[in-house]
Amino acid sequence: ASEKIFMYINSSGGVVTSGLAIYDTMQYISSPVSTLCVGQACSMAAVLLAGGEPGMRGSLPNSRIMIHQPSGGYQGTAADIAISAQEILDLRARLNELMANHTKNDISKIEVAMERDNFMTPTAAKEFGIIDNIMSSNREAKPEVKE
Repeated sequence: ASEKIFMYINSSGGVVTSGLAIYDTMQYISSPVSTLCVGQACSMAAVLLAGGEPGMRGSLPNSRIMIHQPSGGYQGTAADIAISAQEILDLRARLNELMANHTKNDISKIEVAMERDNFMTPTAAKEFGIIDNIMSSNREAKPEVKE
């Protein structure tokens, strides 16, 4: 059996493609990845939080989770701006699919929820399906010790 991996997340987000590299690795490896929000999981970090092993996605009680569509600022020729705009629309569609898959919400609900900044308490994130547990004790997040 593969060892459980614990990912503690405290992030305001970041570059989507970098986040997707982490996400793809989480899904690829054989070890289950337990995700725990400690502080905040915003933007791409919220996708990573949701992408943890089902039943092993949690948050500390005073953390904040925020989802939204990707944003970007582009400059250059009109043709290059059009290419960049299409890329960000494609990324938005892919992130919406990932969130729909992990939260078990239909895509239309995800699109509405991610249209603008959507800050959630851990309770709201649990109801939405981003996390499974709100941790109040570290004993809840640790594997059993067998002697």
